[in-house]
This record gives sequence, C-alpha cells and structure tokens, in this order.
Amino acid sequence: METLDVRGIPLDVHMAGAGPPLLYLHAEQFVDRTAPFLDALARHFRVIAPRHPGYGAGAISAGIRTVDDLAYLHLDLLDKLDLKQVTLVGASLGGWIGLEMGVRNHSRLARLVLLSSVGVKFAGREERDFADLFYLPDNEAFPKLFADPKKWAPDYAALPLAEVEVLARERQAMAYYCWKPYMHNPGLAQWLHRVQLPALAIWGDQDGFATPAYGRQLAGSLPEARLQLIANAGHYPQIEQPDAVVRAIT
Repeated sequence: METLDVRGIPLDVHMAGAGPPLLYLHAEQFVDRTAPFLDALARHFRVIAPRHPGYGAGAISAGIRTVDDLAYLHLDLLDKLDLKQVTLVGASLGGWIGLEMGVRNHSRLARLVLLSSVGVKFAGREERDFADLFYLPDNEAFPKLFADPKKWAPDYAALPLAEVEVLARERQAMAYYCWKPYMHNPGLAQWLHRVQLPALAIWGDQDGFATPAYGRQLAGSLPEARLQLIANAGHYPQIEQPDAVVRAIT
C-alpha cells in the first residue's frame, strides 16, 4: 500500500500484478476481506485498488463529501497514473462510483464490471431497492449479505479490538457517503445511456440486499450489458466466491 497525492488529496492505493490495467473500487464494508480476490486478479491484471477516503488509515477529506466527489477523485487518479484501456471493477458502492465515472468521462475505460452494484433507484418512492443495513439487526442483515453468514459474517465478540474498530470506521464512512439518499443518486438513472462501455453485471444468486432482479434491471438499463449470476454467493461474491468472480471477469 502506498499513499499517492491526487490533486492535494492523499489516497492509499494497493498495486499488484502485471498486465492490462484494472481499477478495483471497493464496497462500503468488509474491505480487508477482499485480499484473496485482489491476489487472484493480480495473476491476470495490473491491479490498482485505492481506498476511498475514510477507509483504512485515511481520513475523510474536507473536499470529499459525496459519491460524485469520489467519482471525480478516481477519474483524477486515472489521469495521474496515465492509465488507458482500463477495466473498471466496482463492488456495491464501488459499482455506484464506477457508474458515476462512466456517465462523466469514460475515455480511459475499456469495460465496466459491476459486482452487486448499488446507486440507481428503480422502485417507486415508497418502495425499497436495498435493504436498510442501519435499521436491521445483524441476525437479519447478515443473511441478506452472505449466502453463508456462519462462515463469512463477522463475529464482533470474537474479533480483536483493532479489527472491530476498522469495521466500525467502515460503517461510519458508509453512512457518510450513502445515507441520504440511501445508497443511490436520484438522478443517475436518466444518464445511464452515457455509459457507452461493454459492461458485465456480476451478482450473487442469493443477494438479499440488492437482489438479482435489481441486477437484471440495472444491466437492462445500460447500453451494452449482461447479467451473470454467481452460485452460492450473496451481496459480496468477491468475498464468498472470489475464483468464480475472477473467471467471469477474465
């Protein structure tokens, strides 16, 4: 992990592997649990995986307040590294950021992979597109997030204090970026036609947070996209089934 200065904003970035460039934008939580997935990707790609400000050791910058800001920040990162023909892989919140980037400027991107992405509201005003993680107790939330919560959901009582603090900071950052409006940009749906990229929506077949039906609707709203389901995976297929997700990407 190294810290890059991106137009005055410090950004922690993990880089590994060789080959075509791949920008991985992480989800709203459980960031460290994607290490095996990033290692597997690095066998095929030059992986660039930044931490959004507020995650890991980095503080939230005063100039980074919204997902729009994160999109511009990561576009500036691509400029700084002078990356071209990039495969952008965005997980959940990271997929939302990837969509916002694609709407604004996809000149450095070659293709888009959305891992159980959020960010777009399709349901009516009184209907939920995403389960409310801030309202649900863990025993109800974890089965919506993981196909096998006994194996993958955190047991806070058994974790070291330092790891609990990391997870708590992730929840804080998730609230900062995603709380209001919850997990979406109300205006994004009307601009999805601007994401003129080949796109693959990868979804866990047991995702109870953003369901496969939502993934199918998102894929159908993009100019050139298809949906691929990953068996025995919930909202974070890159954690539960990393090898299957890497195969789908490659």
